[in-house]
Amino acid sequence: MTTDQIIIFAVLAATLGLFIWDKLRYDVVAILALLAVALTGLIPADDVFSGLGHPAVVTVAAVLILGQALVNAGVVDVIARQLTRVGSHPTMQMAALTVTVAVCSGFMNNVGALALLMPVAIWMSRQSGHSPSMFLMPLAFGSLLGGCLTLIGTPPNIIIASYRAQTDSHAFGMFDFLPVGAAVMIVGVIFLVLFGRLLTPKREASNSEDELFEISSYLSELTLPEQSDYKGRSLMDLVAAVEDEADITVLALLRGEERFNTPSMYKVLQQDDVLLVEADSDSLKALTDVTGLKLIGDKTDEQTEEEADEDDSNKTKDLDLAEAILAHDSILVGNTLSSLSIRQRYGVNILAVARRGHQLKQRLHQIRFVAGDILLMQGNEDVLKSVMGELGCLPLASRGLRLGQPRKVAIASLIFVAVILLIMFDAVSTATAMVTGVVAMFFAGLLPIAKLYKSLDLPVIVLLAAMLPVGQALETTGGSELIASLLLDMAESTPPAMTLVILMVATMLLSNIINNAAAAILAAPIALSVASGMNVSADPLLMAVAIGASCAFLTPIAHQSNTLVMEPGGYNFTDYWKLGLPLSILVILTALPVILWVWPL
Repeated sequence: MTTDQIIIFAVLAATLGLFIWDKLRYDVVAILALLAVALTGLIPADDVFSGLGHPAVVTVAAVLILGQALVNAGVVDVIARQLTRVGSHPTMQMAALTVTVAVCSGFMNNVGALALLMPVAIWMSRQSGHSPSMFLMPLAFGSLLGGCLTLIGTPPNIIIASYRAQTDSHAFGMFDFLPVGAAVMIVGVIFLVLFGRLLTPKREASNSEDELFEISSYLSELTLPEQSDYKGRSLMDLVAAVEDEADITVLALLRGEERFNTPSMYKVLQQDDVLLVEADSDSLKALTDVTGLKLIGDKTDEQTEEEADEDDSNKTKDLDLAEAILAHDSILVGNTLSSLSIRQRYGVNILAVARRGHQLKQRLHQIRFVAGDILLMQGNEDVLKSVMGELGCLPLASRGLRLGQPRKVAIASLIFVAVILLIMFDAVSTATAMVTGVVAMFFAGLLPIAKLYKSLDLPVIVLLAAMLPVGQALETTGGSELIASLLLDMAESTPPAMTLVILMVATMLLSNIINNAAAAILAAPIALSVASGMNVSADPLLMAVAIGASCAFLTPIAHQSNTLVMEPGGYNFTDYWKLGLPLSILVILTALPVILWVWPL
């Protein structure tokens, strides 16, 4: 083993260790790996940042943008709305959801497809009285299976297609992945529909969409008496006075006939102002004791329970409620409400936070958010529409809130079909066709410039741009050939098909602990070296890597889709392998014969 090979293996071992440790974001880890191979001279200085212009990186970025344009136009939303007509039988619901998310994932980012259908799945479960946990994990796995269908279905496919060009053959086309991908998807979806409900944990079903968050009993009205010390002072002064003792949220301020929903914290208080606040009993007592505010509107002996509830409903009739889940790139992750001044900056209230299916009881301003937290948000409908996107939140359950722009389904569909045809007939390169589609979507008014850049998953882009030169270093140092020689030694005593199995399983295990794109970048050079050593076509080995990298079902950290459903589904870390392990075995058993039939050794 040469010095360069020792260095590259040490860098890769450290990179894998940091990926598994999961204390640094994977894009940061990838940059550290890139710097390590650059500073040790394993790649030429001119090639250190060559990944930024790599066709695979450009294509992935364009796919993410096109997917957002389809969402903005309402193409996927139109499909999702039809799912509400499938009835209340869980098998029919499961089939409709998993098939839809799989097909959508074949043509757009699978996390995006999952995010669009999660609210539908939760709405369906609540309407029919079934547990959301029955649907969400199979839905996430269905999105991964669908990514195997096409070139643009998942970043590993795009990466594998670019590596095929190194074999003096054309890169894989749009539907070259379809035979194997369709077989895997069909078998996988059938398994999920028939056995998914049996192998996922059951969380207690809820018929009420309000059961997760119980806040109605905490709504109170308080008035500012004449002798109050806070007359002429700001609302912020009032809240700050009890910040250490109470956890309150001011929902509205009533002044005569005027009503100010989510009033500014700089609003100056006047005598007889009425504040509608959300607070528990202890916080409410602290508020009245410290500030001298007087409670009004309490339930009287003559007032029935139903009348009181109706009064509470009328108090907030001008405000909308929405549940949202925090995505990985949300600005809230790792921060608190007070550190970001959400109320003051965005004009919305965060009423409650749920984690692992239970509402958190600690003070809201002390909660440090994590990806997957579910928030109960309140505010004006138009404000909520924009704020969710700015905060990096995904709508979770329908409460009368509709996100999205006016529908331009026909235009978006025509542009997307045109892009697919350009790629199919090899009129231009895949990257060029996708960028052309992005430009067309922009000029069609489907993609405002601000949302164009926000739709980019920059951590993934940085990961790809950094890891591609690292993969190149693995090749140029002979590291991939060294690993390939070990596989070839094993292959001498086994049938050639076993080499495919070993490569697929190794890539699958790798993708369960690191990003699937990184797994594909590391495994693809090894596949090429093995093919060269066996003197066979590289196509079946590259296909094995593509399937292995895309089908990560064993852990919640294997893919963002898996992580996204963990909190709303109430899953534990060990719940994933119970459904994921048999599905992984089924994928291998299905993919192997189809690969050998379509892409023989």
